[in-house]
Amino acid sequence: MAKFGEGDKRWIVEERPDGANVHNWHWAETDCLEWSRGLLSRLLSGLTVLDGEGDLHIRTTKVDKVDGEAYVNVRKGKIIPGYEISVVVLWEGEARDAEGKTLLKVEGSVEIPYIADENADEDPELRFTVRDDGPVGRRLKEAMAAKGKGLILEKVRVYVESMAKGGPAAAKDENLQVKKAAAAPTSSANNAAAASNNAAEAPKKAKKEEKKGFKSITLTEKFSCRARDLYEILMDENRWKGFTQSNAKISKEVGGEFSIFDGSVTGKNVELQEGKLIVQKWRFGSWADGIYSTVRITLDEPSPGYTTLTLKQTDVPEEDRYGNATVVENTERGWRELIFNKIRAVFGFGI
Repeated sequence: MAKFGEGDKRWIVEERPDGANVHNWHWAETDCLEWSRGLLSRLLSGLTVLDGEGDLHIRTTKVDKVDGEAYVNVRKGKIIPGYEISVVVLWEGEARDAEGKTLLKVEGSVEIPYIADENADEDPELRFTVRDDGPVGRRLKEAMAAKGKGLILEKVRVYVESMAKGGPAAAKDENLQVKKAAAAPTSSANNAAAASNNAAEAPKKAKKEEKKGFKSITLTEKFSCRARDLYEILMDENRWKGFTQSNAKISKEVGGEFSIFDGSVTGKNVELQEGKLIVQKWRFGSWADGIYSTVRITLDEPSPGYTTLTLKQTDVPEEDRYGNATVVENTERGWRELIFNKIRAVFGFGI
């Protein structure tokens, strides 16, 4: 066996003087958040939802907000998108009488709280609101929800498909899809259904291919405590230091970073709902650069003093940067033995 640094150069990936990433051998990461804002604004702004049906007129006006993170990793030519974003779309509606006179104008919003690569083959949740909650306002809101949901989801699928193809690198294809989507008649149910089916199939196929080499972990744990207390323990750095006997630094804000187990695990908060939900980007320092898993912890309290914790961790690499193939097993065992069992033992939450 050759000494370190003296191996056959044919098997060594070296830095090139020109900085070229030949054949995309190294991890290449592209930040796609601003690009995502631009594409979603083009897709979701100015959509006609209703134009005179039942004397109602509804259209989207603009994309008010796109928050979160979006990136594309490329290694050996393989595209690995990662995104967890929330979107807010503004809309306006108008009700007119039989003579065409305006009875009421309203404004509202559509919130899409969670669009993520881990759910690329599922349609996200949509939340519709209206500022005027009177009878006519509610009627416009209900019409927006009934007629606008399918149209908005169709545009979201275009975004998901574009990310699966490489994000900004697939800009030409995306522009073509946007034009086709805008030209398609929204009144044709058959055309809309066909477009939805085709758009939904693409991310399913891409997801299977792009996630090769990664696994998911799903755990369900029960604790004899209130959900809010368990949430506080998981998000409080002093409690982490206590039950793990290691250094920890944890932000309680969305977008804030955390570091636990003396810096062995680091990441960032993506979504937080006090006492209910924790979503984080999460990685071991031994993983290859640019690799982040997604941890989603939901807390359910079916009865006071009894909490069920469900953890799903996606995009866990099968191997670390050193070729160790026990990453998934070690990660799952760490959750059970070093975190959940320790919480029960230290805080007396055992069942």
